[in-house]
Amino acid sequence: MIEISTDKSKLQVEVIHQFLTETYWAKGRTLEEVKISIEHCFCFGVFLDKKQIGFARIVSDYVVFAYIMDVFILPEYRGKGYSKQLMKAINEAPQIQSCKIWMLKTADAHNLYKQFGYTELKHPEKVMERLLE
Repeated sequence: MIEISTDKSKLQVEVIHQFLTETYWAKGRTLEEVKISIEHCFCFGVFLDKKQIGFARIVSDYVVFAYIMDVFILPEYRGKGYSKQLMKAINEAPQIQSCKIWMLKTADAHNLYKQFGYTELKHPEKVMERLLE
């Protein structure tokens, strides 16, 4: 049985960093950057026998807007429904229930997120971004 916790003191930052630094979306992110991002977000750790096997963080004002980022389950634990349990925990977290606008970006997990009500942008012409690379 897994545990999903929002207690940041339980997070195994080295596990999170090691995984993120190899992803397409966070390649090269430093340990210090991971620590800062955790400090400033609402975080979810996924644990199996006290070992961290997954993570997600939410950037939010806790009233209007929530942006889901850095979602993962370690490869060796995938296919067991843990990502669905994580998304369910995020969607049901009382701290962010008042948020009406939820967003995320993904290149490869559309099927997971569609199960939880996420869709392509209804009005992409209203959304802008500024990318610094």
